[in-house]
Amino acid sequence: MTVAKQLVSVRPEELRFQFELEQQSYCDLKVTNNTENNVAFKVKTTSPKKYYVRPNTGVIHPWDSCVIRVTLQAQKEYPPEMQCKDKFLLQSTVVPPNTEVDDLPQDTFNKEGAKPLEECKLRVVYMPPHTSSDKLDDGIKQNNPDQVLQRLQDERDKAVRQTQQLQQDLEILKRQRNRGSVEGFSFKFLLLVGLIGITAGFLLKLLLSTPSTD
Repeated sequence: MTVAKQLVSVRPEELRFQFELEQQSYCDLKVTNNTENNVAFKVKTTSPKKYYVRPNTGVIHPWDSCVIRVTLQAQKEYPPEMQCKDKFLLQSTVVPPNTEVDDLPQDTFNKEGAKPLEECKLRVVYMPPHTSSDKLDDGIKQNNPDQVLQRLQDERDKAVRQTQQLQQDLEILKRQRNRGSVEGFSFKFLLLVGLIGITAGFLLKLLLSTPSTD
């Protein structure tokens, strides 16, 4: 949970995953730097083999933000009663100006280190699969415009990709049809010319071989 005057704010305040067997699912976290200093962060979890976090470490410039994508790996069985005990921890601390991720000391996120650390704990929630309309309704009910906008953009992009694919398939079919018509016409024309040539040659040979009556 986040409170005022923290180094960073995190939205959403919990990780929600659409849980489907043999399917990956992801949740995006938006981490905002609330200070005029550079702030370094690191994401930790109680189940590191179960989740893929990118970036899991970074530096956020003053008043800037960063989006962290947490991916739930494909699972082979449902958890008991769809309950999840996994936890995430986001640690943050102030770092000097112009500090990059590769410049961070190894003990940056150790609690025994010299610099104070702030921690934000995030719980994990598994949800059954929803239709697109259900997702949109949930976002509106939760009064989360960013979530609603993101889902609308995802649906729009999906529709655009499907339309482009259909157009490409249609063009391929048109080209194949036109090519087949041309090839069919050429073959028939050549066959007709060949038959005419053979017939003409046969008649000519027949005429030349006919004995003269003189």
